[in-house]
Amino acid sequence: MKSHQYQIKVEWTGNQGNGTQNYKSYSRDHTIYGKGKYNEILASSDPSFLGDASKYNPEDLFLSSVAACHMLWYLHLCSVHKIEVTAYSDNATGCMEELQNGSGRFTSVTLHPQVKITDPQMIAKANELHVEANKMCFIANSCNFIIGHVPETIAT
Repeated sequence: MKSHQYQIKVEWTGNQGNGTQNYKSYSRDHTIYGKGKYNEILASSDPSFLGDASKYNPEDLFLSSVAACHMLWYLHLCSVHKIEVTAYSDNATGCMEELQNGSGRFTSVTLHPQVKITDPQMIAKANELHVEANKMCFIANSCNFIIGHVPETIAT
């Protein structure tokens, strides 16, 4: 078995002069850095938790991780099965449940991939490969809930 290690730096940038004196005294802004990465990610918390709506929050990044990992496995499987994909986009949705104590968890994620392929006879197989991609996706395999898929595949 191979083991892969990852490292990321998260730096809080929201001290507005009083630190965390009280719940409203600080910004939730932070920056995410990856060694050797071209750009940093300016992030915050969800606006429900006093974050900046114009910045990505951990929940956005989690959902994008699920969708991107699925897409990358899907594209790989299509190439293996000789299905030529010419376009792929996904409008992924997720539901996070907040508990009374303030904690929470994602309870569902549904991917809505819109895929364009070149051969109309491969549409059924292309749709089937989403199931296999889900089985292979590292992020999906780390989740404790079922990830749904509602693919729309057309041939162009």
